[in-house]
Amino acid sequence: MKNIEYKALNQVNSEQLLCLLNKEKIRTHLMEHHLFDRESLQAWLNEKMKIDSKPGCRIRTVLVEEQCVGWCGIQEDKGNFEFAIILDDCHWGLGRKIFRDLMVWAKELGHQTVSIHFLHTRPEYQFLRKMAKSVYKSEIQGNTFTTYTLPVD
Repeated sequence: MKNIEYKALNQVNSEQLLCLLNKEKIRTHLMEHHLFDRESLQAWLNEKMKIDSKPGCRIRTVLVEEQCVGWCGIQEDKGNFEFAIILDDCHWGLGRKIFRDLMVWAKELGHQTVSIHFLHTRPEYQFLRKMAKSVYKSEIQGNTFTTYTLPVD
């Protein structure tokens, strides 16, 4: 297993993050949005840093061998909390490890439940279905998602 390091968003090379967030393979599984440029990336970073400063939230970049390969975190979602895991496609195999780390963070932050939303382009995840309190279709900004509500043990 590759060694994963988590750092605050402002501690990573923004050019690496810019390239990552604009990769077509990653964008396929995200809500549609314009490609990032330096200015829009800075606005996105500022918003995520604001979220990171809120109680119950934690947003981090994911580094492998000092290279930014994604970002993850726990962010507020209309009074609840949700997981976000965005990874470079060549590192998708790290998703379960990062998920387990997020569950540890959720427990540290005192959450009872968290949600994770997958755009309709993603397959259903049986391991999530088995552990979920509920699984349902949701709509966010006109996009259909499969939402898993998970207990934090």
